[in-house]
Amino acid sequence: MTKIIFPILLLLNFEAFAQDAIYTPLLQKYVQNGKVNYKELCKNPDLPKYISFLETSDPESITNDKDRLAFWINAYNAYTLKIICDHYPVKSINDLHSGGLALGSVFKTTIWDKDIVVINHKNTSLNNIEHKIIRPEFKDFRIHFALVCAAKSCPALRSEAYEGSQLDQQLDDQAKLFLSDNSKNRFDVVTRKASISKIFDWYQKDFGNNKNELLLAISKYLPDQIRKNIESAPDKWEADYINYDWSLNE
Repeated sequence: MTKIIFPILLLLNFEAFAQDAIYTPLLQKYVQNGKVNYKELCKNPDLPKYISFLETSDPESITNDKDRLAFWINAYNAYTLKIICDHYPVKSINDLHSGGLALGSVFKTTIWDKDIVVINHKNTSLNNIEHKIIRPEFKDFRIHFALVCAAKSCPALRSEAYEGSQLDQQLDDQAKLFLSDNSKNRFDVVTRKASISKIFDWYQKDFGNNKNELLLAISKYLPDQIRKNIESAPDKWEADYINYDWSLNE
C-alpha cells in the first residue's frame, strides 16, 4: 500500500509546490486585471519551468476530482501562454491558425487542434484537453469562466493558479467577474434583454437545453435584482450575442 500511495503523494506535493512556488508568482507578476504583460512574461524562465512540470506529470495519479480539474485548467492556460510566447509578438491567437479561424475550425488546423501540448510525456492538444477531458469528465459549466484563449473577450486570466482546495470559490469568483464585465455581458431588467458572450452560444448545451435554462444557470452569479427578475420569468427575456474580440489580452 505504501508503495502505491507514496508516488501519488509525491505528485500532489510537487504539484502544490509547482503552483505555489512557480506558477502563481508568475501570474501575480505579469497578469493584472486579466491582462497579460507578454513582453516581460515571455522572457521569464519560470514559465518553461512550469511547462516542464506539466510535461512530466501524470494527472491520472491525482485521485481527487477537484485537484485533477485544477490541474487541467492550469495546464490549458499555461500552455496558451506558452503558445503566445513562442510566437510573440502577435496581435491575435487567430494569426496562428493554419488557414485562419474559419477554415481552421472546419479542417481542424487551428492552433488549438495541434498536438503541441505535452502532458505525462504524451502529446495532446488544447482542444483535446477542453473537449475530451474537462467538459465531458467534470461537467461543470464554470470552467468556461476559467479557460482563457488569450483573447480580450475571453474570461479574465486569474492572477493565481487554480487549486482543488479553493476551486469552487475560484470558479464562482470567475463567473461573477465575467458576468459583471459590461464589455462581455449586459443585462437590462427594464427591457429584459441579455446581451451575452458568444461563449454562451458556442457552449449552450453545457448550460442547459435552451435559452431559458442557460439564463437560469448563470443568474445565480448575477446581482440579486437581475437574478430575481430572470428567475421570475426567464421566458420573457430575450438574448443575443456580443461580437467576440479576438485581439490579444495584452
